[in-house]
Amino acid sequence: MKQREIILAAERYVQEELGQDSSGHDYWHIYRVWQTAKKIGEAEGADLLVVELAALLHDIADEKLNESEAVGLAKVRGWLARQGADEAVIEHVMEIISTMSFKGGDRSGMRTLEGAVVQDADRLDALGAVGIARTFAYSGAKGQLAHDPHLKPRTAMTREEYRKGKSTAINHFYEKLLKLKELMNTPYAKRMAEGRHQVMEAFLEQFYEEWEGKR
Repeated sequence: MKQREIILAAERYVQEELGQDSSGHDYWHIYRVWQTAKKIGEAEGADLLVVELAALLHDIADEKLNESEAVGLAKVRGWLARQGADEAVIEHVMEIISTMSFKGGDRSGMRTLEGAVVQDADRLDALGAVGIARTFAYSGAKGQLAHDPHLKPRTAMTREEYRKGKSTAINHFYEKLLKLKELMNTPYAKRMAEGRHQVMEAFLEQFYEEWEGKR
């Protein structure tokens, strides 16, 4: 299968698998990560086939959307094999997908440039105006409150605590989103993250003012 054909097939696959998701991990999240990853990849000189496939398929394997992470990863590997992708491409894509998640604050770096690009693109989609919208969508899907002043942000969490512990949408900014600017890998993504970070800081300032009836 030619490069463009497998990428378009991956897009169709993601639309089928994630088109109805309402937790912020829907097809349009994938679309944005895909487009951003292409821009970063082009700027940084990455292998765009690996970048595009990993960006498109990364949430198919997400443990939040599967019985387990292993089941999700096997699903992606099987799909790539059925498309006739080269084994080296499959291994590279699988490495990226299996190691790029935030997972409660994991700060380990990506081994390859392509991994760094896709991780940056995914993290950028958690920032700015879109990141704010996704945070409240995900919290609502999980039955969490928007804000509870008595429930403080969690620190030094295990992976299990990050996934399943009690939190709020506003706390998520402190538990994850405001940390992401410093975790970007590539120069291109660092520049993008700066502006999006400022949008979130301005939002939080406005939110607290409105919460207390000051604006």
